[in-house]
Amino acid sequence: MPETTPNDTLSPAGQALRRAYDGLRRLPELPGAYLHPWRRASIQKLAALKNSHQGERCFLVGNGPSLKHTDLVKLRNEFSFGFNRIFLAEDELGFRPSCLVSINDLVVQQSAEEFKALRMPKFFAWRARKWVPLDEDAHFLYTTYTSPKFSTDITGRVWEGATVTNVALQLAYHMGFTTAILIGVDHSFATKGTPNTTVESQGDDPNHFSAAYFGKGFRWQLPDLETSELGYRMARKAFEADGRQVLDATIGGKLDIFPKIDYNSLFA
Repeated sequence: MPETTPNDTLSPAGQALRRAYDGLRRLPELPGAYLHPWRRASIQKLAALKNSHQGERCFLVGNGPSLKHTDLVKLRNEFSFGFNRIFLAEDELGFRPSCLVSINDLVVQQSAEEFKALRMPKFFAWRARKWVPLDEDAHFLYTTYTSPKFSTDITGRVWEGATVTNVALQLAYHMGFTTAILIGVDHSFATKGTPNTTVESQGDDPNHFSAAYFGKGFRWQLPDLETSELGYRMARKAFEADGRQVLDATIGGKLDIFPKIDYNSLFA
């Protein structure tokens, strides 16, 4: 367990995580003593986050080019999920998310050192333990590629849905957020090819907010937009069945699954 830190010195995301850790003392003993210690610790930490943000809203920050045209200063007092190599946005766009979610093996493997250095709540696929360790900020999710399902409790199996955004939507639901708002989820890629094919970038990245995101020499997988849309539809259904909502405030985004809303109107 991490050492006690005064809550008034922590960011809002850090305070939420601190409350979750404090709550571990009130949790019953969880089954599964046979589990790997890192997995068992993650289950406990994830269970403590259940409904920890009831009645609140959050932003899911994709990495599309539209992010360069989005006023991210407005998110300073909002809870935000950042994805994959979003850490590049701190220097380029002056933005730092409340937490990080990354589940793609190639991204984690090639970004492991940057991920280790990040001091914020971090959520990885269980496979990522090969490259990043369990520490006070890390949580490991048991994610799978098969059997589509929207999980409302992410202590168990979580379907990846072909995009980290779908995993983040399941996290947002688990944590109790009433409204999840997408930005930077352009749902459009300049690079074309067979979905899920691994490719190596030959130059600047035209598909994300930073030319260095998947820059020259970076290996990545071409997007599977059809499967990701299946996951988005399941997410919308799950949120709306519980009286919650997912909104899309991406500037110029091509996704048409969620109700659209003007980004600036959210801060009137």
